[in-house]
Amino acid sequence: MLLINKIRVLSVCSIIPNLVYSKVETPNVLIIYTDEHSFRTLGCYRDNLPKEQAEIWGDGVVVETPNIDFLADNGVLCNRFYTTTPVSSPSRSSFMTGMYPQQTGVVTNDLPMRNTMVTFAEDLLRNGYHTGYIGKWHLDGPDKPGWEPKRKFGFEDNKYMMNRGHYKRIVENNGTFEITYKGDGLNKDNFMSDFLTDKAVKYIRKHKSDRFCCVVSYPDPHGPNIVRPPYDKLYSNFKFKMPATAFKDKSNLPSWAYSNSKMEDMSQYFGMVKCIDDQVGILVNELKNQNLLDNTIIVFTSDHGDLCGEHGRTDKSVPLEASAKVPFIVYYPKKLEGGKIVDKVISVVDFAPTILSLASVTTNTERVGKDFSSLLYGNNSGTEWKNIAFMRGTDSRTGPAKNWISVIYGDLKLTVSNKDGDLPWLTDLSKDPNELINEFNNPIYRDKVNYLLKELKSYGEREHDLRIQSENIQKLFYDIK
Repeated sequence: MLLINKIRVLSVCSIIPNLVYSKVETPNVLIIYTDEHSFRTLGCYRDNLPKEQAEIWGDGVVVETPNIDFLADNGVLCNRFYTTTPVSSPSRSSFMTGMYPQQTGVVTNDLPMRNTMVTFAEDLLRNGYHTGYIGKWHLDGPDKPGWEPKRKFGFEDNKYMMNRGHYKRIVENNGTFEITYKGDGLNKDNFMSDFLTDKAVKYIRKHKSDRFCCVVSYPDPHGPNIVRPPYDKLYSNFKFKMPATAFKDKSNLPSWAYSNSKMEDMSQYFGMVKCIDDQVGILVNELKNQNLLDNTIIVFTSDHGDLCGEHGRTDKSVPLEASAKVPFIVYYPKKLEGGKIVDKVISVVDFAPTILSLASVTTNTERVGKDFSSLLYGNNSGTEWKNIAFMRGTDSRTGPAKNWISVIYGDLKLTVSNKDGDLPWLTDLSKDPNELINEFNNPIYRDKVNYLLKELKSYGEREHDLRIQSENIQKLFYDIK
């Protein structure tokens, strides 16, 4: 077996000779990736919030997530992990490559990622890992569902990679799939989340004697808000209320902060989250049963959040916390002390170099993201970490849209827009977690605003983000002291 693995590695990466690693020296990697997931639905995140922030849908209206909480209690929870764009495809492209959306070519949904992009999976594959992807991909253009894309981007086994779609019911027949969005006849044997978990379990068993990286990408809890029994009834007795931010003063808001005064069926959303938590439990137990748990890096995260009624909105696409901040938990008992919380600002663009560092894999691939493994190991002083992240709204397919761009530095978040009439918006999250107060013209923050604008200008020039070239944003740069 060792000889076979050595031959396979050399054939894949002949430029890196003598790739021989022991099972003990290199960990497996399991990435559990959800879609449009509100961090407030996870117990481990609620534990770090005051009651009015943790239970925004009503007193005691929560979904318990013991399996995901287990990963956080025995791993590291990152409390300030931000997407590069709070929309699926752009965020996923940054997660996979360590590059910004304008560099990956995926500036909005349903665009194909550039062929030149190198994912972390490709670097792992070159270094002797078996790599597999199971579930939603959303980086191969408009194909829907688009099973097993021809461009694998380093995932050697992508049989169950589905380009896009949030299907609920799936039946496999001789290599073909019957899928539907409808909730009729859902059960454990045909519900999408269960189906993907089953394929991941089989992948783990197949490669239990190898080094592997497996990504399990659940399309839930993204809408449509439909889940199989018994999860569909678990929270039907809850009386969900609109979050308090839905009733904010809507005057003088920038265009990106509009409200549609909507909230989807939260009992079904909670049910999807509970179902995912149970899937996490199945995967963790499988690793334990195969004696792999202690030597596996488990990452739980999502591509972006979901407002779920906050600020009177559904879905995502805006720089507000519930949309742009995503869960991020790393479990790796051999190297990471359990129960740690990292409060430094981290971007999804930083993931690729970090997972490679945790796996002790070196690479010559150039990435703009930074390795934050030192924070995971316990160096939370921030002495070498800049504590800053950048986000952007989506572009149109023909060019930059009239949209927003944000810089987050510590507790401060500045969002500017290239749309006429939009006022810049500065939030101090330390005293305004609901993001209701605009401090941009508050003289107390003038020096901090200047610093944030300088950082934003530097990012735009360095990473070729054309949005900063708009007249509205350039006017702000002229005023920097």
